Amino acid sequence: MIRIKNKIFFLVLTLALGACVSQRASYKATKTTPEQVLTVLRSTNAYFMQKWPDTGKPIYTNRWRPSNIWTRAVYYEGLMALYQIDPDKRYYDYAVDWGTQHKWSMRNGVETRNADDQACGQIYLDLYEMDPQPERMAAIKQNIDYIIRSGKVDDWTWIDAIQMAMPVFAKLGVMLNDERYFDYMYKMYTHTKAVEGGGLYNPEDKLWWRDKDFVPPYKEPNGEDCYWSRGNGWVVAALVRVLDILPETEKHRTEYLEDYKNLMEGVLAVQRSDGFWNVSLHDPGHFGGRETSGTALFAYGMAWGINKGILDATIYRPAVDKAWSAMVNEAVHPSGFLGYMQGTGKEPKDGQPVRFASVPDFEDYGLGCFLLAGSEYYKLLK
Repeated sequence: MIRIKNKIFFLVLTLALGACVSQRASYKATKTTPEQVLTVLRSTNAYFMQKWPDTGKPIYTNRWRPSNIWTRAVYYEGLMALYQIDPDKRYYDYAVDWGTQHKWSMRNGVETRNADDQACGQIYLDLYEMDPQPERMAAIKQNIDYIIRSGKVDDWTWIDAIQMAMPVFAKLGVMLNDERYFDYMYKMYTHTKAVEGGGLYNPEDKLWWRDKDFVPPYKEPNGEDCYWSRGNGWVVAALVRVLDILPETEKHRTEYLEDYKNLMEGVLAVQRSDGFWNVSLHDPGHFGGRETSGTALFAYGMAWGINKGILDATIYRPAVDKAWSAMVNEAVHPSGFLGYMQGTGKEPKDGQPVRFASVPDFEDYGLGCFLLAGSEYYKLLK
């Protein structure tokens, strides 16, 4: 089994950190302004809202799917982040209409175990907090209570699921002041991290395998482990969103925080010189090139960490500046469409080709990632 050795990895990390510090002066004086960031966010979001005026319309790719699946939920995560910095009532109404169109429920009902179905609950609960109408919480609470009663903790067999479902548990725990939700999500998280497939987190490289199919001896064409960019991005987003919600005294918070900081180190070490990340983090030759969704999620996580005083700005700020500049200058079309977006899948070869003009099978989740990154970057610049 070919693996990156500790010494080699930490040499790469040290060089990456050193390079970031050496660029500190130039990036500290970045010319990007908060207003410029907001202009781009409004443009990309307007493109989408104009293309999809009917929030309940099913999505058609290779088949019809309802629009309350995970892809659209991630978009609304980004929209709610945009609403925080740009409180345009049209955003709120667009989100409420989406929940109403789907009766504030999940694709497969209140007994679904699929995290992809549960992702919409993050938005339902956000909107409940803004206007506590009981129907906005009822179905997702019933679903998560059903999961807890089952005693089954092995539902999250792929790392994307952590982002889709884990923040729902955290939010319910806070809203209801009930630690059962915190305790159960920790059991599910621990299964994914340390049990599923022998554990999907690799502390040596500080990165996550997407699912058990990619745990060694599986390897990329260059002999390294397969770490999928967007998959690791989902873990970043999950940890950020959970840490943003959890009380400081929650007993597992320290572990989540440590996992987050380690993952940020693992990601920083493999950023491309142009600011993007490749779809395959340790094999730039395997469908290498610019990719927006993973880049946006990593930028989101880094900007959040700097804003919270968790990450050292002298180390991570250059990476965030480069990532944002790369996405805006290379991926954003004049129309607001986002290029270099990998379509859905589970590994580097899926959703290809990833080009400036290629249209992914779903446009919504990529925009959601971009809005999350931009909204957090806006706060950083402010």
